[in-house]
Amino acid sequence: MSQGGVTGKRTFSYDDARALLPRVRALTEEAFRKVQEIEGGGSPEDRVQAETDRAVAEWARTIMELGLEVKGLWLVDFDNGSGYYCWRYPEDDLSYFHSYDEGFRGRMRIQ
Repeated sequence: MSQGGVTGKRTFSYDDARALLPRVRALTEEAFRKVQEIEGGGSPEDRVQAETDRAVAEWARTIMELGLEVKGLWLVDFDNGSGYYCWRYPEDDLSYFHSYDEGFRGRMRIQ
């Protein structure tokens, strides 16, 4: 992790990325459930949006502090030096890769 920065971008081997995935999944599931609770709570619409935005921002900050990249809602990339291992909640495992240029649409299943 970089010294002094919130984002500690780093590169991961596949084994290292898979070892970190349970923590990423738990953090994401917790944030996802929090957003569901906020949206189902019956608060005024502007308050719901503000609380939802806050919960998602906190999730993203926590994920980035692990050295990962947040590419969308519940979408996380692990940089491997030549592209990304790509995971999206609620996938069970780290099963996809894409190049730096391709993005999510270019995801290929890891054999």
